[in-house]
Amino acid sequence: MATMQQCATALRTLAERLNELTDDRLRSLTPDRTIICRIPDLGASFSAELRDGSVLDINEGDRTAAQVTVTVNSDDLIAVTDGSLEFTSAWASGRLKVDASMRDLLRMRSLL
Repeated sequence: MATMQQCATALRTLAERLNELTDDRLRSLTPDRTIICRIPDLGASFSAELRDGSVLDINEGDRTAAQVTVTVNSDDLIAVTDGSLEFTSAWASGRLKVDASMRDLLRMRSLL
């Protein structure tokens, strides 16, 4: 099981990579949303803001009224962020769950 610090580092690394990849066209198409990443095996969560196509303000804990919730165990989070587990494979196998409206999923899929 990964530690809280490892998960925080992984999420910040993932956010940096996504922020570097997002171009101006994608920024204009991406909705502003609050995102929560729940890590059940640690009994913890992180929250962030997706604004103007960039992931910002990653903090420990939930925020109210999140539009997107990602649930993933700590080891799978590390594996997704280090590239040893594909996001789509983790999602398709149920190791990573995303709770969001269909519209949000379709609009944000270009970031992943």
